[in-house]
Amino acid sequence: MRFQTLLGYCLGFVALWQLALASSEVTEEPEVIAVASFPEANAFGHVVNGESNKLIVAIENKSGRNITLDNIAGSFHYVESNRLLKNTTAAKYKLPLLEGGKLQLPYQFYSEYRPGDLRLNVWLEHTTDGKKYRVLAYDSIVTIVEPEGSIFDFKLWITYLIVIGFFGGLGYFAYLTYLPQPKKRTKVPATPTTPVVGTTTATSTGGYEEEWIPEHHLKKPKQRKGRASGALTSGDETSGTELSGPEGRKAKSKK
Repeated sequence: MRFQTLLGYCLGFVALWQLALASSEVTEEPEVIAVASFPEANAFGHVVNGESNKLIVAIENKSGRNITLDNIAGSFHYVESNRLLKNTTAAKYKLPLLEGGKLQLPYQFYSEYRPGDLRLNVWLEHTTDGKKYRVLAYDSIVTIVEPEGSIFDFKLWITYLIVIGFFGGLGYFAYLTYLPQPKKRTKVPATPTTPVVGTTTATSTGGYEEEWIPEHHLKKPKQRKGRASGALTSGDETSGTELSGPEGRKAKSKK
């Protein structure tokens, strides 16, 4: 009986020792350290909607074995309930990292969420001896913000022009559809009136009214200059019929 009891104790001890060795081999995880942080330009950890947000992941291999860096990924969670909101896009690397090696990798992600606080988790996945492991690199609350507006933002101006053009065309279509158009009045061409030329009438004093005489008849003709100073023109000479007697003959003899 004593021999059987002693043999049972020995077999139980061997079984427990093998179980302990197996459990230690299963639970042993390679020591790989990963720490993610925002750049110095974003010290407050703001995540901007619609823009590329960057994290720097510092990795150190302390496992004593060579590992392969598979990818870096992340997820957003609600702060109060820690419920998953959405996973971020994974960045694949497939880079080997030797024993004791250090490396920094960039990780970029995008956000399209309501402004406020969310919890961000970022992790590193690596392969060691054919097995995959996950190392948490970042677990903190970040603030989601909208991008700052700028008057030199070309995309913003294009968006405004498209919206203004759309509503302008819609308003013009509604104006033509629901508002009556004013009728165009055709103008009757005026018939030219011919001036009536009145006849000149003599006044009671024997003269004429100049307002009824055309202007070109009222202008006096210019007198022509004589060939020499003191010479009489043909208009100034007295006709022979107006002179009579010896005066007429004297005038003719002077000619």
